[in-house]
Amino acid sequence: MAAATPSFPLALQGARVAVTGASGSLGQALLRQLHRQGAQLIALTSSAAPLSLHDSEGQPIALRQVVWCCGEEEALRELLAEVDILVINHGINVHTDRSPQAVLQSLEVNALSSWRLLELFAETNTRPSEIWVNTSEAEIQSAVSPLYEISKRLQGQLLSLRSLDLASPQLRIRRLVLGPFRSALNPIGLMSAEFVAREILRQVGWNCGLVVVSPNPLTYVLMPLATLTRWLYLRAFTRA
Repeated sequence: MAAATPSFPLALQGARVAVTGASGSLGQALLRQLHRQGAQLIALTSSAAPLSLHDSEGQPIALRQVVWCCGEEEALRELLAEVDILVINHGINVHTDRSPQAVLQSLEVNALSSWRLLELFAETNTRPSEIWVNTSEAEIQSAVSPLYEISKRLQGQLLSLRSLDLASPQLRIRRLVLGPFRSALNPIGLMSAEFVAREILRQVGWNCGLVVVSPNPLTYVLMPLATLTRWLYLRAFTRA
């Protein structure tokens, strides 16, 4: 008998969901929203400080906190094999710094670490699973932070390239394209992290592969065109 085709989006109730950048504003907001949907939470963070979250009624949210850092993705292999949904959400913004160290840090955190986690998750998961990658609308628009834009555009290009081979009936890859929201990286963002997290889960519930949350209406037009054009170009001029 043929195996049943997996149903996406995966049900969040009881799903094991790991979120990187869990100590940040959006990471915490996503964890709270995922908790409301009944997910089992794994918070991946570079901070050793205990992460304490509470629901709307003030009750503590149960989660498993795992400390890791970029460059040590392989150490997460066994953990990722147990995960149903991986949300790649960590990032850095060096703002006006253009030093060699800032270049290296931006590329490593925003692009290369994300790419390594994508490959590792695809390699270790043999059951129906999802990966959500937060790229940012800096893929196609100015973020008034050149290194942030460069690294996020590289992240987006790598995601498009590898999705040609890694996306499968067993693995659903979703791109999260987010506009400016308030966080430590951007304290003057126009949207709240809670609003963005709710919108992400709402669009995932619609089974959108491209999730866009932005106050800029042009992003909703330009991003689908950019991803389609990139997909056609990469498919035509690369081989598996």
